Amino acid sequence: MAKKAKAKTAKTAKTAAKSPKKAKTVAKSAAKPAKKTKITRREYTKEDIKELRAHSKARTPVSEIAKLTKRTVGSLRQKALKLGIGLGHQR
Repeated sequence: MAKKAKAKTAKTAKTAAKSPKKAKTVAKSAAKPAKKTKITRREYTKEDIKELRAHSKARTPVSEIAKLTKRTVGSLRQKALKLGIGLGHQR
């Protein structure tokens, strides 16, 4: 019985010694800052505004409009607010 107890404590000591190494590698990878992309702003053209009005009449979901126009949901909502047209839940 004494041999089994010694074997178990030896195994737990080995696993305890291994776990700090894993924690260090995780901490190193988490410390890297995320790579930021530069924001480029684009003006709304007359064609963009016509397209936005058409989507508003067709009741297209804002997330789908964002994918089609390659603009953010917030940008589309702000422009619609300034134009006085409804998008999404604002109708």
